[in-house]
Amino acid sequence: MLSALERFAPLPLQESWDNAGLQVGLTETEVSGALLCLDVNEKMVDEAIQKGCNLIVSHHPLLFRGLKTISDLTDVQRTVVKAIEYRICVISMHTNMDNAQGGVNYKMSEKLGMQQVQFLAPKQVAGIESGSGVVGGLPEAMAADDFVLAVKKAFGVECAMCNELLRRPVKTVAICGGAGDFLLDEAVKAGADAFITGEMHYHQYFGYEQQIQICVIGHYQSEQFTSEIFRDIIAEACPDVKTFIAETCTNPILYL
Repeated sequence: MLSALERFAPLPLQESWDNAGLQVGLTETEVSGALLCLDVNEKMVDEAIQKGCNLIVSHHPLLFRGLKTISDLTDVQRTVVKAIEYRICVISMHTNMDNAQGGVNYKMSEKLGMQQVQFLAPKQVAGIESGSGVVGGLPEAMAADDFVLAVKKAFGVECAMCNELLRRPVKTVAICGGAGDFLLDEAVKAGADAFITGEMHYHQYFGYEQQIQICVIGHYQSEQFTSEIFRDIIAEACPDVKTFIAETCTNPILYL
């Protein structure tokens, strides 16, 4: 299971600050079922227990930094304790899945029916073709307000944070899930009419009026379909393993 995930998104593709891969558990554990999610917390472990899964595959790592204490002081520590107590393995595929061919940003483009999709900022890592973000074309050009509505519908979001609406059709779109504001200028250079990401700093909205349509939909919302990638990888490599896309919502942001 772990080897199949790492073949799709090799660990060398992760950023230097990241901690993808095995988080908790033993590599030789026989999998009874896999719960697929964005984040891991106590409630996610509870759902795995309820569904009879002894493996959780997440996008965001449970462990970003080393733990000096394992007790009940923090949510991360309690989650680790519970996972160990119930013999549940945790695997995370984070920026390696962001940077992989067919990874998070390709899945986002799929939801919009985009065509001729390629990396926005391509790079070679250990001889592997990878990159940050993607760029491609919509099936048909559309007005900016219709484009924003289409994005909201595709990702099921309650609102989108945008700059001034573009007064020309949107056809070429650049995408970076999660915190992708570092790619905004790359999107402009690529000739994109619009840039979709999960979160962006306030001051970066300035200065792009009528240059590119910014559409920010939320970090969780932008990456929510990553579980579908995990499901498809596991189904192909281990067809006998039961998989469940998590029902627990871990988005900490409320829209009131």
